[in-house]
Amino acid sequence: MSKIDLYHGSPNILEKPLFGHGKTWNDYGSGFYCTEQKELAKEWAVSDASNGYANKYTLETKDLLLLNLGDYTMLHWLAVLVQHREFQTTTPIMKRGKDYLKAHFYLPVENYDLIRGYRADDSYFSFAKAFLTNQISYMQLSYAMKLGKLGEQVVLKSKKSFERIKFKDYELADYHEYFPKKKERDEKARSNYRKLLEEDDIEGLFMRDILREEIKADDSRLQ
Repeated sequence: MSKIDLYHGSPNILEKPLFGHGKTWNDYGSGFYCTEQKELAKEWAVSDASNGYANKYTLETKDLLLLNLGDYTMLHWLAVLVQHREFQTTTPIMKRGKDYLKAHFYLPVENYDLIRGYRADDSYFSFAKAFLTNQISYMQLSYAMKLGKLGEQVVLKSKKSFERIKFKDYELADYHEYFPKKKERDEKARSNYRKLLEEDDIEGLFMRDILREEIKADDSRLQ
């Protein structure tokens, strides 16, 4: 299929996404962040006090270069995340881990037209930081990213991809309906995460092990 439907949740109706605009410290850097799930876009669109919109687009993907982070290890996704998201490295091992991931697992998202991968909202970003500080193992991180069924995002990165996206229509997202859904999703993920922490993965692969053993992407324990 060379054409896909995408939704962008926003407080505004956006008929023409603009290349080069947007925050540079989003998950995968500057770009236009979308989802293929309309209901999820509506959750992302609202706040606790205001409505939003699920803007619908079609995107012709033929000849667009796609980076699917699902084809790589969780550490590749994490390396891209720590490259772009702003956060404090509060411990020496956290700083070493961040630097190691960027040196050995970073994927050059800037070379692609489209990126597909997890969306790291506040709760999910906290899971990533917990791994960097040795609070959870690699296996626990991989499991945690599936909690709450947050879903994937599709990000337009290049000028070429922006030229291909076409606005179709929009639907109102009522904050009375969709903010509780967003809150429930987040609370469920955090609750399941707390249960995950009760399981002792003493034999698991932790950030300190990756640093000490200088583990690379071809290590079978990362698959």
